[in-house]
Parts: sequence; C-alpha cells; structure tokens
Amino acid sequence: MIIPEWNVPACVRSVSSVRQGGVSVGKYESLNLGMHVGDSPEKVRRNRQIMMDLASMPGEPVWLNQTHSTKVIQVAQPSGIVADADGVFTETPGVVCAVMTADCLPVLLTNSAGNQVAAVHAGWRGLADGIIEQCCQLFSGEVIAWLGPAIGKDAFEVGEDVVAAFATFDREAINAFMPHPQLKDKWLADLTLLAKQRLNRLGVSAVFSADLCTFSNPHQFYSYRRDGVTGRQASFIWIT
Repeated sequence: MIIPEWNVPACVRSVSSVRQGGVSVGKYESLNLGMHVGDSPEKVRRNRQIMMDLASMPGEPVWLNQTHSTKVIQVAQPSGIVADADGVFTETPGVVCAVMTADCLPVLLTNSAGNQVAAVHAGWRGLADGIIEQCCQLFSGEVIAWLGPAIGKDAFEVGEDVVAAFATFDREAINAFMPHPQLKDKWLADLTLLAKQRLNRLGVSAVFSADLCTFSNPHQFYSYRRDGVTGRQASFIWIT
C-alpha cells in the first residue's frame, strides 16, 4: 500500500494499492481490484474488502466503469455506487472516491480547505480531451494534486497522433515527448509531465508525484502494456 506524500489537510485521507496482499491467482495475482478484467468476481470482492480494511476506509468506494472519457460525476452520499465516468468528485465526508489503473495515471485532488476531493483516471486520451480541466472546475480555492503510479517515460510508446493531440492544445507539450531511439514515427511520452503541464496551466502549482513506473515494476504493479490480460490497482481519496 502506498500512502501519498503530499501537503494536504489532516481530514483528507488517500491511499494507492499495489498488487501484493490479495487472493487472486495467475495473471491477476494477487490484489486485483478490477471486476471487469476476467478475474473471479468473488476474489475481486474479497480483494476489495481487504483493501478497505487495510486502509480503514469508511465505506465501499465509488467504483467507476472507466471509458477514457472526460465525464466526472459528483457524489453526495456514501452508497458504493458504480457509475460510467472517469472521475469522481465529492464534498461529503465518508464518500470514498476511487479510480483503477494499470498504466494510466491516477490523479488525486483536494482543495486547501480539505472539504472537496476527487479522483481522476487519466489515460492519454482523457488527458488530451480535458478530464483534468473538467474536474478542476468543480473546486473552489487552491487545488492540490497527487499523481500516482503510471507507465513511465521510458516505456510509453506512442504515435504521431498522440503527440499532435497534445501539441495542438499546448505547444509546450512537445517537451513531454522524445523521439523513439529505435522506432521510426514513434515517440516516448511522459504521461506524468503531461498531467503536470495541464495542472500548471490551470494555476495548480502544488503538484506532488509518486514517480513510480507501473511497466517496469512487475512485482509491485499491474501493467496492461506489459502483460495484456492483467489486474488493476486503484487509488483512493476521501474526507474524514
């Protein structure tokens, strides 16, 4: 379990899971939290309960059916609902916001007062389309961000279309891409830096990062790019 290191109010709790400590086997070994990846539903339910107990969560998280969209839902009551979205925002203590990842970037957000929090699933498409902007507009006051484990800049191969999607919006985004040293017309993308750039453009200067690569750490993290069929880790945030 990873406890984010960031300067947030004491009433804001956050945690990110790793792949050890659960009951799943085979390609999903062992703390798979994704119900949609082909793992045994019973094992996933047990894993989710293990994670809830380990992190002392106040209730069932809001689990999302993530589709690489820019949709952010606002949740007012702790209900353990499942919704189609890629971000979840709340002002209600006890509502646990969650996003699942296996290379995409989990972004946790709070304001400096600690009375608003959100979790965002930021793959390259959602990031380029504005999921962070969509979520940050819901906040009042200074926003603080934590960027969790994601595929690193030495492993994330992308094509010209991805470079163009970001560079069209912000010319400085090209600084987050490096020509692939071996593959023609391919680039290596720094997903975490791209998120930092978007946050900085919004005036968010308090950005903290785990600086952990999912692709290059097979014992600690699931990675879709590395393994194909695999599990999901998750990142959580809530107000006590």
